[in-house]
Amino acid sequence: MARGSTRPTSRDVAQAAGVSQAAVSLVLGDKWRGRVSETTAERVREAARELGYRPNLAARNLRLGRTRTVLLVVPALTTEFFAGVYTGAARVAAEHGFGVVLYPSPEGVGPARDPFASAQAALDGVLASSMAADALTAIRGDQLPLVMLDSDPSGSLGAATVNLDIADGVRQVADHLLGLGHRRFLHLAADIPSWTFEVRARELAARVGAVAGTSLRTAPAPISIDGALAAAEAALSAPGPRPTAVVCDDDKLAAGVYKALRRLGLRVPDDVSVTGLDDLALATALDPELTTVRLDAELFGERGMRALLAVLEGRTPDGGDIPVELVVRASTAPPNAS
Repeated sequence: MARGSTRPTSRDVAQAAGVSQAAVSLVLGDKWRGRVSETTAERVREAARELGYRPNLAARNLRLGRTRTVLLVVPALTTEFFAGVYTGAARVAAEHGFGVVLYPSPEGVGPARDPFASAQAALDGVLASSMAADALTAIRGDQLPLVMLDSDPSGSLGAATVNLDIADGVRQVADHLLGLGHRRFLHLAADIPSWTFEVRARELAARVGAVAGTSLRTAPAPISIDGALAAAEAALSAPGPRPTAVVCDDDKLAAGVYKALRRLGLRVPDDVSVTGLDDLALATALDPELTTVRLDAELFGERGMRALLAVLEGRTPDGGDIPVELVVRASTAPPNAS
């Protein structure tokens, strides 16, 4: 073929390799095994390399009814955690020729406007956080191949679920504080009706309740520093013995607790120990640095995308929750004698 501005076609590759166009399609579509020989497959690949042939993905996707686009639905991007989830998901998607459209639910949780004229026509599949699950109905994402993140496996909308081992993270927090000698606990709980926060509350109550002489109070709070400040100040000022440890559902809640304790003239961890969950950059910006549970957001996104690709290909995704790790810093210490 004379080189020039003309783009090489599969017919050119077939002629150069001395095979049919059907054989070229099989080899370049990686469907040749058992249908053409290894030698022929290598000859086709070599011809394609020499000619600089690139398959017309747009035409192929149109023919297959595939756009190679996935929607990632998350709560409003108020922390870097979901940015990490996106980064991991996009990395795996790119390796397989897929793009990822990020769609933060505008209100953080709850219904959302349809980001496409017809989501089903524009997408191959959806990855969705349980905290943004209500947005799925509005965008008809629940009618597409769907993988849920951070979601109850027994009641999931999706074909598969991918979870961090949040329950174990909460157990690690509780065991750490109990081991330090804490017996009076305050749980500053995110006021979002979501499976992941229900797990945190249930596991904390079970772990603390298994030890004699303990008490656990719960104060709901919006996931914001100001909301946590108000909720924590009210709970810590309530009548009765003051908690010696505050367990927070999120690092931002912990930041609000720090401010509340300072307003009340109390010190971390001398008077009250504080723990978070996420290990955001905020955790090491606080003084003292925050004891929290590290969640691998990028690995979470990677595993979610691999699960969705498996669903799209008719395979069973890998199972098992992603391990999490307690990171002990200076915000926890044994309770003082008072």
